[in-house]
Parts: sequence; C-alpha cells; structure tokens
Amino acid sequence: MIASVYIIGALRNPEVPKLANAIDAIGIEGFCDWYAPGPNTDDHWRDYTKERGLSYGEALQHYAATHVFEFDKFHLDRCDAAVLLMPAGKSGHLELGYTIGRGKPGYILFDEVPERYEMMVQFCTAVFFDREALLEELRRG
Repeated sequence: MIASVYIIGALRNPEVPKLANAIDAIGIEGFCDWYAPGPNTDDHWRDYTKERGLSYGEALQHYAATHVFEFDKFHLDRCDAAVLLMPAGKSGHLELGYTIGRGKPGYILFDEVPERYEMMVQFCTAVFFDREALLEELRRG
C-alpha cells in the first residue's frame, strides 16, 4: 500500500503543487515541500556561494547545500514511492534512480511525448502520459 509519494520535479514547474493536491485528494500524501523556496532558489544559492568565493565542490559541502540535501533525502527515504514530474533536470533523475534503487516504486509522469526517446526509463515501475492513469495506479498501490 502506498501512503506517501515524494513528488520529484523542477522548482520552476508550476504543476508540482497541483499534482501534490491531486494525490492528496485520493487519500495519499503528496509530498513536495521542497518546492516552497521558489523557482530561483538554485540560482540564488549558486550566486551566493560564488560571492563567498566558494567553488562548486566547496559549495556542495557547505551548510546550506548539506542541509537541503539531508531534508530531501529524509523525505525520499520516508515516502513509499516517488513520481518524477516532467520536465525535470538532472537532480530529479538522480532522485528517481535513488528511490528505485532502494526498491521503492518510481514513476514518471510526462507532460508530453518527448522528442528524444530514452530506453532507460524502463527502470521505472511505470511511465505515464496522463495524470488520471497515474492516480489510478497509486490508488491500487
């Protein structure tokens, strides 16, 4: 049974909280609190660390990055499944791979059929192009 779903996506994707609400509406927790800081969070963090004179490698070891990483990882570990809401970037794909590698269900919800096909999405539990079909799969748990 799936009681909680970590929604993976882009900070700039306005569909993230909408998907969370739809998952909540079927009685499953749709977790996306990582989305709250806003669409420019990563850019602000990058600019701040550069202003402080940190390299990318050093910035990754700094308090802000490690704190955010541990927050996200805690909730990835806590949730029963994950949905990668496309479009999403490299971090999202890493989070989905981490989830699947831990033996949890991992899904992709595409916003459209991608121009470039990827065979490795077959690692996912299922791939969807329709939100209602994803919600039905989650209900079945």
